[in-house]
Amino acid sequence: MERVDTGETTAHRVVFSVIMGNGNRPQPRPGSDGFQDSSATVAGSSAVPFILKGMGTGNTMAVEGESEIAELLERVRAGDQPALAELFARHRDKLRRMVQLRLDHRLAGRVSPSDVLQEAYIDALKRIDHYFEKPDQPFFGWLRLVVGQRLADVHREHLAQKRDVGQEISIDRGATAADSACLAACLLGAGSSPSHAAARTESFVRLEEALNSMDALDREVLALRHFEELSNAETAALLGVQPAAASKRYVRALARLKQILETIPGFGG
Repeated sequence: MERVDTGETTAHRVVFSVIMGNGNRPQPRPGSDGFQDSSATVAGSSAVPFILKGMGTGNTMAVEGESEIAELLERVRAGDQPALAELFARHRDKLRRMVQLRLDHRLAGRVSPSDVLQEAYIDALKRIDHYFEKPDQPFFGWLRLVVGQRLADVHREHLAQKRDVGQEISIDRGATAADSACLAACLLGAGSSPSHAAARTESFVRLEEALNSMDALDREVLALRHFEELSNAETAALLGVQPAAASKRYVRALARLKQILETIPGFGG
């Protein structure tokens, strides 16, 4: 069978390589990034090399620039709007990955991640007082919630057909969960060869159906860790579970995704 041209980016090819066990990821020290189960195996090989670059130790994001962020937040509390802009800019890359993954593929060409982030920043400006009602919450978590709610509004505004919320899980009281269609679109990439259009459509349907068979929470852990590249600690905090539980779910989700991809033309072998 002819191999399907997925048209994926370099980053996607790295993801495929890592998922299928061809990655060359260094093993973290036992217990790092919340991985108490570092000896777990997937399809006979170590699960640890599946960790993507940038996922390092679990508390990196929490401690990096902590004092600077606290200072910026104090400036925001005092009404300094440029300080909020700087905070938003610090998290822009992570927020963009979130939107790129979760923006419904049917909106391609109509709504861009930049559009969503621009509107979300305006929302954050209007609602920043809400954050200071509970200032002990992680600012990134609050900001991510604002972006997620804006993304949900975009979907309601532009899509005549409602998303299947029965196959999603609710995170952060309003953020859009990663459904099977979003993950399938991300894995397949944009596709550049018209001659492969029919095969790509068939692969999308099969991949979406297979992903839909995954546990919704496992699918969300996979989205947060593998595609948004959040740390295990960040993932656990967003989902309200213990880091060890998030780690185990991530390893399980990777194993299941590997099995799924092996059945889809263009991914296995």
